[in-house]
Amino acid sequence: MHRVHLTYLLSGSTDERQSLHHPLVAMLAAVHDTGSISNGAKRLGLSYRHVWGELKRWETELGQTLVTWVKGQPARLSPFGAKLLWAERQAQARLAPQIEALRSELERAFAIAFDAGSDVISLYASHDEALPRLRAWLGQRDGLHLDIQFTGSVDALAALNEGRCLLAGFHAITHAGVRSPTAKVYRPMLKPGRHKLIGFATRTQGLIVAPGNPLGIHGLADLQRAGLRFVNRQRGTGTRVVLEELLAAAALSATSIGGFEATEPSHQAAAQAVASGAADVSFGIEAAARARGLEFVPLAQEQYFLATLAENLDNPNVSALLAALRTPEWAADLNAIPGYRAERSGEVLSLRSVLPWWTYRKPKH
Repeated sequence: MHRVHLTYLLSGSTDERQSLHHPLVAMLAAVHDTGSISNGAKRLGLSYRHVWGELKRWETELGQTLVTWVKGQPARLSPFGAKLLWAERQAQARLAPQIEALRSELERAFAIAFDAGSDVISLYASHDEALPRLRAWLGQRDGLHLDIQFTGSVDALAALNEGRCLLAGFHAITHAGVRSPTAKVYRPMLKPGRHKLIGFATRTQGLIVAPGNPLGIHGLADLQRAGLRFVNRQRGTGTRVVLEELLAAAALSATSIGGFEATEPSHQAAAQAVASGAADVSFGIEAAARARGLEFVPLAQEQYFLATLAENLDNPNVSALLAALRTPEWAADLNAIPGYRAERSGEVLSLRSVLPWWTYRKPKH
C-alpha cells in the first residue's frame, strides 16, 4: 500500500492551477496529451532523458508498466497508467471544494500572522470557478482576504442566517415562478428587508458530454434514453435546483433519467466523470466542460449572487469588496472565464427587484 503525503508552497504568485501536484501524474498527462515522451518532456520543460528515467523508476516502484510504445507509433499509457491518471484526476476534481477551503484557511492564518489587522471577509458559497480568482485578485490588489468555505447554495444561505459568515454565494434561475422548485428552496431562506443581494455574475449551465457529442445529446429529453449514464449533483446544491427547475418546466420526471441519484460533489468532478468515460453526460457550468476539452450543450442562464444581511453593507470590508467588483479590471477577468459574464457585478439589489418569488404586502395595523 502506497501512502500519500501532502505539502504546500507559500508563494507570492497568484497562479492556483496546480492545487495538489505530483510529478508522475504530470508526466503521464503530458505523454497522454502529446503522444510521445519527447513532446511530453518539452511541455513540462524537462529533458527526454529525465522523463524517461523517471517513468522507468516509477514502473519499478509500482511494479506496473506505465507507458507502452512501438517504434513509429505514438506512445500510449498502459491500462494501468491510464487508470492511475484518471483516478487521480477524479479524486482531485471531487476534492476541489475541500482543497479550496484548506487553501483559504491557510491563507487566512498567514494573513493574520503577517498582519494582525488584516481585512478578512468570511464567505460561504456554492462552488464556483470565479471566486478563487477573485480571492487572489483581491489579495494582490487591495490586501483584502476572502475567506471562502465552499458548500452547497442551501448550506451557504443557512450559514449566513446563523451568523457564521458575512456573505453567502448562491445561484438561481431568476425568472422562476412563485411555485417553482427554485422558489420553494430559496424563498424560506431569504427575507425582503432583512437580506440584500450583491450582483456577481451570469453563468451558463447545461449538459456536459464527450468531445464531438458522439451520442447526439441535445436536450433534457435525451437523458431519458435507456442505458444512458447520467451523473448529477447532490441535493442542497444550486445546480441540482437549476436542473430540477428545467425538468419541471419541460414536464419531465427525474425518475425517467437513469443515474439521476448518482452524484458528484463539484462541477469539476461531474465533468471529470464524463472525461474519464465513467459517465456519458452530466449537468454543470460551461467552464468545467471547457477546462477538460469536453462538449457543452447550453440550457440556461443563471445569476450568481452574493447574499448578505442588510446591516452588513456598512462593514468597511464589504464596501471595499463592492468597489472592487465594480471595476473594469474585474469585469474583464470575469468575462474571460467560459460561460461567465459580469452583469451588475458589485451592485446592491433588493430581493423583490430581481427574484419574483414573493407576493409581499405590508401587514395591516
